[in-house]
Amino acid sequence: MENKNRNVFSFGRRNYQIMLLGLLVMAIGFIIMSLDTQPYGYGVLGLTVGPIILLIGFIIQFFAILAKPRKDA
Repeated sequence: MENKNRNVFSFGRRNYQIMLLGLLVMAIGFIIMSLDTQPYGYGVLGLTVGPIILLIGFIIQFFAILAKPRKDA
């Protein structure tokens, strides 16, 4: 009997690419929050823009985990 299921990994190449994109977006969110010049991060960058970018990064990670790997890759 020949084993046709060569790829036993749960994630495919596409999943890892999406995951790396999510990590990059999250890192950008943290960098944006650190650029805030107001004391204790109470400026627009620290309270609004940075956390929104982080939330987008976490959503991308969520889709990276749930995306089905392609059969041809």
